Amino acid sequence: MDTVFVLVSSLTLIFSTHFALTVANNLEFSSIQPTRLVTKLIHRDSIASPYYRSNDTVADCTDRTMKASLARLSYLYAKIERDFDINDLWLNLHPSASEPLFLVNFSMGQPPVPQLAIMDSGSSLLWIQCAPCKSCSQQIIGPMFDPSISSTYGSLSCKNIICRYAPSGECDSSSQCVYNQTYVEGLPSVGVIATEQLIFGSPDEGTNAVNNVIFGCSHRNGNYKDRRFTGVFGLGSGITSVVNQMGSKFSYCIGNIADPDYSYNQLVLSEGVNMEGYSTPLDVVDGHYQVILEGISVGETRLVIDPSAFQRTGKERRVIIDSGTAPTWLAENEYRALEREVRNLLDRFLTPFMRESFLCYRGKAGQDLVGFPAVTFHFAEGAELVLDTESMFYQATPDIFCMAVRQASVYGKDFKDFSVIGLMAQQYYNVAYDLNKHKLFFQRIDCELLDE
Repeated sequence: MDTVFVLVSSLTLIFSTHFALTVANNLEFSSIQPTRLVTKLIHRDSIASPYYRSNDTVADCTDRTMKASLARLSYLYAKIERDFDINDLWLNLHPSASEPLFLVNFSMGQPPVPQLAIMDSGSSLLWIQCAPCKSCSQQIIGPMFDPSISSTYGSLSCKNIICRYAPSGECDSSSQCVYNQTYVEGLPSVGVIATEQLIFGSPDEGTNAVNNVIFGCSHRNGNYKDRRFTGVFGLGSGITSVVNQMGSKFSYCIGNIADPDYSYNQLVLSEGVNMEGYSTPLDVVDGHYQVILEGISVGETRLVIDPSAFQRTGKERRVIIDSGTAPTWLAENEYRALEREVRNLLDRFLTPFMRESFLCYRGKAGQDLVGFPAVTFHFAEGAELVLDTESMFYQATPDIFCMAVRQASVYGKDFKDFSVIGLMAQQYYNVAYDLNKHKLFFQRIDCELLDE
């Protein structure tokens, strides 16, 4: 299950990362001067978020996070299992299908208009809602971006080569490049491909402006039930993605997801990204970042897992690393080996039971898991991701805690060989992506230290 699937057909090769970067380097993004661009990530449940609900308990927030992550799992699998088509690269999660875990905080245009866009490493287009707009948000804070009053806005001709690589790029009656961002379910986001100035905050309370960033100015946003976000900040590897326009590197650092008030969650773009710590090969398949998982340990015990689980045997043998799901989902063989070891350690002292098909215990994680050994995911070329108890378990109710690593196949046999490394497993790490060198870095760190 847990390997990167290598793209071999000539059609698929067209969309490989190498090709994307080669084309991007020739698209004359010359006005963008790479620097270290830092922006805060807004936790969905923080008081700064439009999703904040003052009456929610910790259990309410946790329940919502897990339900959203299940929707994300279904989307990831559905997208991958579609018959490959040249437009499938642009099939992404309908934003209303789940609430985001984190929102990217930035501004756009002159005068600047604040944006809170969904952070999504599984899609490649940055798009925001633009006036005039049909079916757009009425719940966002502040004005909607209006390109007609921005002095830095620029339209893009459909004759521009960039238009060829936009989602379903074509001409409108004014010869503007029109995009159509199709989603797995629901109506698409439709608008024009344009350029604009993006403004990011900096750790010293200043700002950094980047000119002529290609983005989607969306004038029709489908039938979203959830309209509190202003757009989607795609961190994928697509040719015209923000990542490829800004040096082909990015990183995010996340603290405890259960703490919405942690103020140092951040996203970094461009050449100033910290590329430190363990590294492992990174590949892109069907628009998703994928890695090679070679084993799992609990403390000093290496789990006994069928070696075939880690062989590159086909399209279904894959591990996605994702920013849109909280728990980690493991394929059947790996999960069962991990659960056996967890139960071997805990069942003698605590009361286990299954809650919605997931292993849980009665008690409080902060008290009852003192001394529980760290769980280590071993990746190709020696990289390791170490999960402490806050990454392995979550407090579901005041008296129940559950594993934050789950078996994907409880939702059907099609998920038997499917795995997703979620954000809880990535807590307390700076996770850095280098698309040029096809490397992923894991640096264990308190995110606050990155600002020093």
